[in-house]
Amino acid sequence: MTTATELKPAPRIGLALGGGGPLGGIYEIGALRALDEALDGVDFNAADVYVGVNSGSFVAANLANQVTTAQLCRIFVRNEAEVHPFRPEVFYRPAFQEFGNRLLAVPGLVSTAVSRFINNPYDQSFLEAMTILAQAAPSGLFDNEGLQDYLLRTFTMLGRTNDFRQLKHRLYVVAADVESTEAVCFGAPGFDHVPISRAVQASTASPGLYVPVEIDGHYYVDGTLRKGLHASVAFEDGADLVLAVNPQVPLDARAAVRAGSIKPGKLTHSGMPNLLAQTYRTMVYSRMKSGIAQYARDYPDKDIVLFEPTRDDAKLFFSNVFSFQGRRMVCEHAYQMTRRDLLRRADDLEPKLQKYGITLRRDRLEDEERTISTGLYGEMLPLHVARERQGGGEKSALASGLSNVTQLFSKAQ
Repeated sequence: MTTATELKPAPRIGLALGGGGPLGGIYEIGALRALDEALDGVDFNAADVYVGVNSGSFVAANLANQVTTAQLCRIFVRNEAEVHPFRPEVFYRPAFQEFGNRLLAVPGLVSTAVSRFINNPYDQSFLEAMTILAQAAPSGLFDNEGLQDYLLRTFTMLGRTNDFRQLKHRLYVVAADVESTEAVCFGAPGFDHVPISRAVQASTASPGLYVPVEIDGHYYVDGTLRKGLHASVAFEDGADLVLAVNPQVPLDARAAVRAGSIKPGKLTHSGMPNLLAQTYRTMVYSRMKSGIAQYARDYPDKDIVLFEPTRDDAKLFFSNVFSFQGRRMVCEHAYQMTRRDLLRRADDLEPKLQKYGITLRRDRLEDEERTISTGLYGEMLPLHVARERQGGGEKSALASGLSNVTQLFSKAQ
């Protein structure tokens, strides 16, 4: 006879990844690699639902496309720029077409300003009339078409897909409609015809930095304008447990000074980009904290486990991920921070995770000599190669596995 326990459906696991630009994406890759190693019972390529916003949409789309955490580490931590370009021009290509369109609009704007002043000189001064020229400012400095091109190539090779409807597991990429301000989940019914690469391009289009991305006559920008994580999308899709990674945390500079990682005043005097980043992170982080508290009220029978940097982490805040060494440092740093966080919270996390059939590998977390490279290559080997190693052919199997990886990346070129 079938028991009630046997009839109980398997718990659904979701993954929600926040934003943070290229730096946030590299942080997420390191953190996810640590989680992949430490959590038995979770397959990060077989989650029931993936939700990504901004750089988190990039990482989520790769995981849903069967790119493993080990492969993501290899792609972005190793210097393989020819195969997987991670250069500033991919992310920060000037929006020449936008600049041209705005310049062409200048004569008409000047004519309008002069006409308004002549027809009603007492309404405003000539200088005030000329403020209409502000409309000639570009809507963004860069276009991220290079990122879309890269993803288009990546998702149309090696058995992957650029079509939401062909994925084995549900993927949602969140962006914000500029004109309605509403959040849109690409991958949901009615929005699943949009190519994944184009959806990620829209989700990563941070306002002011990138021009809005046009899709079906609508213009979209970074989905963190609405929420930092959008974990509720996973809950609404039926997820019982959501593992969330949020890289976008404002720096507590005073705490960093006390920790000795920066000197007093460094943040304030570090230039406009860092001050804008601090302001933006503060707004996003505040909304995310409110959202986490709301999840507990809206989904009392569900759980969310959040991983994020500590707020005194100046090393992460001031990192440059466009250098090979910088990417490697951020990825390793995120990996070790997440391992320490798991070990520190182990007593609280273990009973929560066990409800969902997940076991915490304390033995790996307590290994102080473990680095992100420790298990990277062996765990990437195909199953038959792993078996060969177990049968005594470790050296030849390792060579075979590395050869397979080399061939894989050669095809990607």
